[in-house]
Amino acid sequence: MMTKKYSLKNIAEIAGDDQDFILLVVKTFLEEIPPDLTAMIEAIENNNRDLAYHFAHKMKPNFEMFGLNISKSVTAIESWTKSSKNISTIQNHMDKVVAKTEIVLKELKEDFNL
Repeated sequence: MMTKKYSLKNIAEIAGDDQDFILLVVKTFLEEIPPDLTAMIEAIENNNRDLAYHFAHKMKPNFEMFGLNISKSVTAIESWTKSSKNISTIQNHMDKVVAKTEIVLKELKEDFNL
C-alpha cells in the first residue's frame, strides 16, 4: 500500500467520530483549493504580489489541517510577495505546492468516492 500524501489526524481531532463533519471538511477542501491554487499561480505569474499573498495565506491553514507538510514552501511564497525578488526564486516552492496539492486532491477524491 502506498503512503498517503495527506493525513486526517488533525481533522479527526476536531471532529471526533463525526464522519459527516470530516466529509464536509474534505468536500470543502476539494471545492476551494483548486480555484485558490490556480488564482495564486496566476497572481504570481502576473506579479500581483498582494493577490498571491492573499491566496497563499488563505490556503496555508487548510494545507496544515490535511498534514501536507508544505508550510515552508507556502511561507516562502508569502515572503516572496513582500520582496522584490524574481519569480524564479520561488519557482521550486510553487512546483512543490502544486505537485503535492494535485496528488492530495486526487487521493481525497478516490478515498472519499467524490
